[in-house]
Formats: sequence, C-alpha cells, structure tokens
Amino acid sequence: MTSKQRAYLRSLANTIKPVYQIGKNGLNENQIEAIDNTLEARELIKINTLVTTPEDITDIANEIANKTNSDIVQIMGNKITLYRKAKKNSKIELPKK
Repeated sequence: MTSKQRAYLRSLANTIKPVYQIGKNGLNENQIEAIDNTLEARELIKINTLVTTPEDITDIANEIANKTNSDIVQIMGNKITLYRKAKKNSKIELPKK
C-alpha cells in the first residue's frame, strides 16, 4: 500500500466510529472472527483498545492484520484502523499506485 493510498484511507476513517473494543482480557479468536466478518462487509474499520489491555497496541494490530489478511492503515493513540478490500462488491476505490 502506497503512502497516497494510506492517506486516502485515513481521510475516510476520520468520520467512522470504532466498531470493536479490546479490553483487559486481550484478543481472542471470537473477536478476530467478528473483525474478519466486519472487514468483509465494511472494508475500513476502527478498533478501540482500552488502557487495561495487557498487550502492546502495535502487537495487537499486527496480530489482527496477520490473521485477517488486512492492512494496518493507522495506529493513533488507542485506536487501530484496518483496511481489507472486499471480495465481492468493493465500495472503496483506492487511488492508483
């Protein structure tokens, strides 16, 4: 993903609210499956992590991205923004490389 594409996705993500929250119990398989389904439906999502989360936010973001085959758009504060192009009916058109 190029910096121009990442900037475009960040601009789209400004208006969306986090759809998942990761708390003191950390990340589990059910959450990853739900995030995977939401990525297929929405393509661009935000995830909120609480201060009580046991792992580092970067580690959480990398684990989610690896298990869902998505790209990390941004990690800002306690929020993770992820993108994955939908297999069917893609809504977001990225700028050309």
